[in-house]
Amino acid sequence: MHLKYMFNEIYKDTEFTMLDSATIATVKSTIPLLAATGPKLTAHFYDRMFEHNPELKDIFNMSNQRNGDQRQALFDAICAYAANIENLAALLPAVERIAQKHTSFTIRPEQYDIVGGHLLATLDEMFSPGQEVLDAWGKAYGVLAGVFINREAEIYQDSAEKTGGWRGTREFRIAEKQPQSELITSFLLEPVDGLPVADFQPGQYLAVYIRDASLENQEIRQYSLTQAPNGKTYRIAVKREGQGAVSNFLHNFAQPGDIVHLAAPHGDFFMDISNTIPVALISAGVGQTPMLGMLNTLAERGHHAPVQWLHAAENGAVHAFAGEVKSAQVRLPQLESHVWYNQPQANDLPGEDFQYQGLMDLSNVREQLNNTEMQFYLCGPVGFMQFAAKQLLAMDVSEANIHYECFGPHKVI
Repeated sequence: MHLKYMFNEIYKDTEFTMLDSATIATVKSTIPLLAATGPKLTAHFYDRMFEHNPELKDIFNMSNQRNGDQRQALFDAICAYAANIENLAALLPAVERIAQKHTSFTIRPEQYDIVGGHLLATLDEMFSPGQEVLDAWGKAYGVLAGVFINREAEIYQDSAEKTGGWRGTREFRIAEKQPQSELITSFLLEPVDGLPVADFQPGQYLAVYIRDASLENQEIRQYSLTQAPNGKTYRIAVKREGQGAVSNFLHNFAQPGDIVHLAAPHGDFFMDISNTIPVALISAGVGQTPMLGMLNTLAERGHHAPVQWLHAAENGAVHAFAGEVKSAQVRLPQLESHVWYNQPQANDLPGEDFQYQGLMDLSNVREQLNNTEMQFYLCGPVGFMQFAAKQLLAMDVSEANIHYECFGPHKVI
């Protein structure tokens, strides 16, 4: 279903388009003040909310709070909403992305009231803008909250009604734990109840809920699904992050037989194409995990068109799933794999382990990418995706053919 049509159906009962002109004008008049304040606004908001509602620390990624990523992302979202308050179409992709993330966190409608209360209190405490401005923002927030609540209700219902689907969280057992490189370990997860599990779109993720005495709060993280759907199990891959509470817990302590809780698959970044469309899967580091799900799905479907696997790693020690990609070529005769090592080690074999040294230079494979129908999927560090996208645009690739995923709070590339 086309995204715009889907949202029109969901929003047709909301009053989004019925905000009066005075409210719209008042909200828009606050944009210069918001822009001048910057993320200090959202820092105050989060500090206030966690002080008064500490139970929400069991939902939010507190690491993203400490490094400032979530505060910047929320500030950007608030400014975008204020700027586009009368232009819903401009907000649709962001709303869908956030709604998918919210449902993986099992956000409830009543939690929007908590957030709205703290947002208005933040505006009042920081700016004392007067009741007219607070009332306008209250109306605008209420409408936006209604948009999210409606869309999230649809997503929850869709997840629950799928064969093998569920709402909320479900117990899964770690069936296998397999190191894939010095930094990345994969986890095969099977449902404790022995019932089927829902299919998903390649590129989507699972939300993993971890509660343990060693962790200050419940922690929830999203990890890309790396296999093709099989109705029985899921597989994720986790990179060990230096200060990552969950990644280090999973690497150091989680063992086969342990129980974790999962929300159903979610995500707005996925591949949905016919077997005749050429594909380029472009990744760096752990960004290969959603690409691996796409690759394995293409192999399972016997994709007819060319597939380019383009991956960048620091060296062979941290290059995960190399053997799995090579195995996919048996089922995908038009698959080509091109790998860049930035700093190869002495035992890394040129031509076998990797083809190119240094940063990913797409001019090396310009001929393979010269197809106006090719769809390009990118995942990796933001700087890498910006670097790759710039090269693709310079090669006259249509921006509409470039799709990307950011791990953590979203950023525009």
